[in-house]
Amino acid sequence: MIKRRKKKLDEVYAVGQYICMSAHKARRVIDQIRGRSYEETLMILELMPYRACYPIFKLVYSAAANANHNKGFNEANLFISKAEVISYVW
Repeated sequence: MIKRRKKKLDEVYAVGQYICMSAHKARRVIDQIRGRSYEETLMILELMPYRACYPIFKLVYSAAANANHNKGFNEANLFISKAEVISYVW
C-alpha cells in the first residue's frame, strides 16, 4: 500500500542542486537560519563571512519569490520552517 503525502497549502519550497560545496560547510550556515524569519535570514546571510552564504542566499530569495508570485504571500510573514543539506556521493 502506497501512501501519498499531502501537500500543505501554506508552504513553498526551493531546491538547490549541483552546488559544488561540502555538506559540512553548507550545514554550518543552514543551522544558523533554520526557524528564523525571512528578513532576519537575509541579514544573517549577508553578514556571515562563509562562502556557502551566497548560494543559500540565492535559494532563500528564490523561495520567497516563489511564495510571492505563486501563492501571493507577503514576504514579511515568511519564515524558514525546514532547511536541510543532503550530500550525494558521486
